Amino acid sequence: MVHALLEAGHSRRSIGRQLNMTHRTVKTLADAGKPEDLFRGQWQHNRTSVLDEYKPYLDERWDEGCTNAWKLWEEIVPLGYRGSYGRVSAYLREKRTSPRPVTAQPPAPRVVTKWILSRPETLTEIEQLRLKTVLANCPELDALTGHVRSFAQMLTERQGERLPQWLDAVRQDDLPSLHTLAAGIDRDRDAVIAGLPLPWSSGVVEGHVNRIKMLKRQMFGRAGFALLRKRVLLAE
Repeated sequence: MVHALLEAGHSRRSIGRQLNMTHRTVKTLADAGKPEDLFRGQWQHNRTSVLDEYKPYLDERWDEGCTNAWKLWEEIVPLGYRGSYGRVSAYLREKRTSPRPVTAQPPAPRVVTKWILSRPETLTEIEQLRLKTVLANCPELDALTGHVRSFAQMLTERQGERLPQWLDAVRQDDLPSLHTLAAGIDRDRDAVIAGLPLPWSSGVVEGHVNRIKMLKRQMFGRAGFALLRKRVLLAE
């Protein structure tokens, strides 16, 4: 309505009076070329769609020359897509008609971290594809992922003899944060190598320590040691 009245020759002040809007609201609507321009802040970047997860796959197939919306919809349905064909068609139409390149939004850092820290075989095909796309655009993150997964394999398979080789590989890449971790491990190298092959873990002890600290915070100094002892011993 704002745009229609502007085209009819009405001033913005007149439009504000007719539509009972403030001058600022009229200006915002008048300056927006399309409804999407009105989104700001979190709404501008965090709007989600059931198609978002599959857009990297569509982008890759598009770059390979496959632009048939129906065929691509048939390809992503076996991958888990439960949305409509219309969403796929609209996305490809936007890619075809937009003057600027249209591609999938990059995943959030927390999501990428989850993918890197997960076992590769537990990721879905789409998640593997999206992670592959991220790593292809960031060599440093690609190197970090390799070191993280190598370290995880060394821990889970108890291969302490591989630690010196892992430390040397880390030092060859420009990853300052990982260098800090490697330096700390290197100071206790003999102890770490000796401990990696063993089946015992301090995880259970750390869990109990965390539980006791939580109970102490809950009491907040309002009771003595006797009550704390009972709560620790009787808590399930």
